[in-house]
Amino acid sequence: MKFVFTDKKVNLPNKVHAYAEKKVGKLDRYFKADTEAAVVFSVEKGRNNVELTLRSGGTIIRVAESTSDMFATIDAAVSSVERQLRKNKARLEKRLRENAFERSVDVEEMSSFVPESEEEEEEFRIVRTKRFPIKHMTVEEAVLQMNLLDHTFFAFKNADDDGAFAVVYRRNDGGYGLIEDDT
Repeated sequence: MKFVFTDKKVNLPNKVHAYAEKKVGKLDRYFKADTEAAVVFSVEKGRNNVELTLRSGGTIIRVAESTSDMFATIDAAVSSVERQLRKNKARLEKRLRENAFERSVDVEEMSSFVPESEEEEEEFRIVRTKRFPIKHMTVEEAVLQMNLLDHTFFAFKNADDDGAFAVVYRRNDGGYGLIEDDT
């Protein structure tokens, strides 16, 4: 596993990076050889934040955790990834390392944040299907249309990008985001 550490507005001792590498490195058993782990450390209002992003092939797993202690935050982030993996085990088995879920873990190895009970995998249930024509428009027109419909996202063909499929969405911080087709 390849690691990339980023410290935002904080200078952390090397032992924090070493601890994160040790803990996150234990997730290596789930992934194939080409996995990259990006760990972003920050401190806001006395809270220690860790954003952990794992990239393995086409699979991306991202978690963000915040506690009062940086080491506990790292543990919480690792356990959140483990929880996501267990919850979506059946869907992910083809993308992850073969037999990744069969290994038993020593009690000492388990994070204290891992819950005792296993979560059941939920089925993806589509409860409604809508069909509508996807129109050519600019990004600004798409944002306006999304706001007029009072939706949180809007799909359209971007007139500024030769009609490529795109989606605008409302972000939690009040701004807007744009997702564009890469092909």
